[in-house]
Amino acid sequence: MNRLCLVAAGLFSMGVLSAAAEVKMPAIFGDHMVLQGGKTIPVWGMAAPGEAVTVTLGKDTKKTKADAAGKWRVDLKAEKASTAATTLLVKGTNELTFTDVLIGDVWVASGQSNMEFGVKGSSSSAAALASGNQPMIRLFTVPRATAAYPMSDIGPIKTEGVGKWWVCTPESLGYGVWNGFSAVAYFFGRDIQKFTGMPVGLIHTSWGGTPAEAWTPYDDLQKEPLLADVAANHAKLLAGYDAAMTSLPQSIADYKEKHAAWLADVKPGNDAALKAWQARVDATPVGEPLPVRPALVPEPQMPDPTGGPNHATALYNAMLAPIIPYGIKGAIWYQGESNAGRAVAYRTLFPLMIKSWREKWGEGDFPFLFVQLADFNAQWGMLREAQSKTLSVPHTGMAVITDVGTYKDIHPPFKEIVGDRLALAAEHVAYGKKLVYSGPVYTSMKVEGASVRLSFDSVGGGLAIVKRPVSGKDVVEAPDDVLVGFTVAGDDKIWHKAMAQIVGNDVVVTSADVTHPVAVRYGWDAPPVANLYNKEQLPASPFRTDDWEK
Repeated sequence: MNRLCLVAAGLFSMGVLSAAAEVKMPAIFGDHMVLQGGKTIPVWGMAAPGEAVTVTLGKDTKKTKADAAGKWRVDLKAEKASTAATTLLVKGTNELTFTDVLIGDVWVASGQSNMEFGVKGSSSSAAALASGNQPMIRLFTVPRATAAYPMSDIGPIKTEGVGKWWVCTPESLGYGVWNGFSAVAYFFGRDIQKFTGMPVGLIHTSWGGTPAEAWTPYDDLQKEPLLADVAANHAKLLAGYDAAMTSLPQSIADYKEKHAAWLADVKPGNDAALKAWQARVDATPVGEPLPVRPALVPEPQMPDPTGGPNHATALYNAMLAPIIPYGIKGAIWYQGESNAGRAVAYRTLFPLMIKSWREKWGEGDFPFLFVQLADFNAQWGMLREAQSKTLSVPHTGMAVITDVGTYKDIHPPFKEIVGDRLALAAEHVAYGKKLVYSGPVYTSMKVEGASVRLSFDSVGGGLAIVKRPVSGKDVVEAPDDVLVGFTVAGDDKIWHKAMAQIVGNDVVVTSADVTHPVAVRYGWDAPPVANLYNKEQLPASPFRTDDWEK
C-alpha cells in the first residue's frame, strides 16, 4: 500500500480487515478488457495469506496460493487473438467473473498534454465520433494521481468514465480528463485494429505539463550519474515524507486560508492581465514575435507530500506501476515540451525511461513509439534532436509532425495525422511489415566548394517538396515549389538562410553569404518552416550537422 493511503486506512480498518480474506484484483482487470495475445498472460491480485486462488481463462486453469503478504500471481498460457469474447474467472473464498474479455493487442499511451488531448477537441472530432462504434477497440484511462512510492492499484477515481474498461462508442470516447479519451491513442488504435483485424486495447495514462522524470522509476534514476540532481530531489522528499504526512492537516488548513485570499485579492488582476495579453497574441500576425506572457502572482497549491505531478517518479508510482505487469504489445509516447529546458539531459533520461519500463514489465524490448515535437513558436531544436537520437534504442520508432503544428497553440488539434504516423511506424516496428514508415533521415554531408551535399536514408520513392497536410488559423504555411528550412554556417558559426535543391536522393545547399560552409541545419528555427519529404509524403526530421552548443 502507498504510504499516502495510510491516513485513510486507519479510518476504515474494520472494512479492510473484513475484505482481506477475499480475492481482490487491480482495477486494470475488468469487464470488456483486452488481454494481450501471443504471450503468457499475467494475472495477479491480493487475498488472505495462504489463500488458494484458481484462475481460469477459456480452457486454461492455473492454481496458486497467496504469499505471506497476501500477494498472488499466475501466468496463463499464451492465447491467439480472437474477435470472440471469453470470460476470466478468479476463485478464492469469493469469486470474481470478468465478462466480454477479448484477446488481442494492448497498447499503453502515455506522456503529457498532447497525449492527454481528447478526441472531442481534435480537428476531425465530428467524423471520429460519427464512426466511433468500434466494438473491437476497448478503452481504459488511468485516473490522475501521484505517489511517493510505487502503488499496487490506481488512485481514487474523480472523473467520470476513467478507471475502468469501456467498449469504444461515441459516448465512451467522450470519457477522459480533457475533451474525452486520448485522441492520439484512439486514432492510433483505430489504425492498428484495421491493420490487424483483431481486438485492440488502449490504456491511456498521461498528465499535461509533466516531465519524463515523473514517469521514470526512482531506482533507475539513482543509477544514472547525469540525473543525480533529479534522484537527490526525490531522496530529499522521502526523507521528509513522514513529517509532511504528520503536518498535512495543518498544511491543508493554511492552504485553504491563503487560497481564499488569493481568489479574492489576486485572481481578478491575473485574469485581467491574461485577457489583455491574449488579445495582443490574437492580434499578432502569424510568424511575428509574440508578446511576452505577463508575470502573474502564482496560485497557492494544495500541499502534496508526493511532490506533485512534476516531481521525479511521482507518476510512474501512481499511474504506471499499478498496471504493471499487465500484458502489452507496446507503448506510444507524446511528451517533451516540459523537458525542453534540459534537452541535453533528455538524451540520457528518455532512453533510460524506455529501458526502465521494459525491465519493469519483464516482456523484453517491446515496441516503443514516440512523437517528435510539432512546429511551435519555441526553441525546441535540441529537444527534437534528443528524440531523434533515441532511435538508437532497439525497437523504437518516431513520428515526425513538424508539419502539423500551430504557431500560437502548443496543442495542435490535428491528432489524426499524429496517430496515423505512429500506426505506420508500428506496422514496421511491432508487426514486421516492410514499408516506408519514416520521412527522410539525414545521414551524412560533403562539402563541395561553396556548397554542401546532404545524404539521407528513408527516401522511399525519392525526395520531394510536399505541401503541408494542414492549413488554417495559426498554421505557418510553407511553399510547395521551393525547398525551404535550411541554414548554413561557416567557421564563424553565424547562420544564414540557404538555397536548397533536390539532386537525386541528395539535397545540395548553398548561400551567397557563406563561401566556405562547414555546417548545415534543417528545421531548426522556431517554429520550423520546412518542406522536405519523401514521395510517400512523410516529412524529414529536423537535424543539424554540427555539435555546437548554440
